Amino acid sequence: MLLRLRVSLADRPGGLGQVAKVLGMLGADILQVTVLEREMGRAVDDFTVSWPGAADLDEVRDRFSALPGVRVEGVWPTREVPGSAPDYDLLMHVASEPSRGLATLVDALPGLCGAEWSVAYADGAVLHSSIAAPELVDLPEPPLRAATVDGEKVRLMLLPMTAHQLHLLVARAEGPCFHRAELERAVRIVDVVSALAARA
Repeated sequence: MLLRLRVSLADRPGGLGQVAKVLGMLGADILQVTVLEREMGRAVDDFTVSWPGAADLDEVRDRFSALPGVRVEGVWPTREVPGSAPDYDLLMHVASEPSRGLATLVDALPGLCGAEWSVAYADGAVLHSSIAAPELVDLPEPPLRAATVDGEKVRLMLLPMTAHQLHLLVARAEGPCFHRAELERAVRIVDVVSALAARA
């Protein structure tokens, strides 16, 4: 089972080693580490791990709570295979068939963003939705710029696609709030896809 584990820890030598040791004791194999931020003596890292069997999230949190200065911000399943390049694959698909750029982007965003589903919408109507999107989506008021919204049951990322006069909504029910590094990456991907799709 592939999981993403978001950990906040003191940004000092040996910090990552402590996290790796605990993951090893739990039987997890670290496949990838992504540094999301390093500020004011702290770091926020996403670990992609191969987990043997079902993960006991309470045990994960308990083990890490024993480490001084370490906080687990979220643990959730992921489909993103470390070492793959899904963002480049998406851009290649859009470049080869720009007329389907919007649909391709909406279908790819959940995998790219560690989310469950996404939709494109304009004027209060859904234009395209990914396969796991619910039939009825409560569409938020479109923001002027990219933003995140943290609800009780679902976390949202809202991405304007200004050139096409529409918005994209990406939803994560499992895992933590979208980090600003995830938002910035999604904005760049949307901008490139928008430019490519405009050629159609």
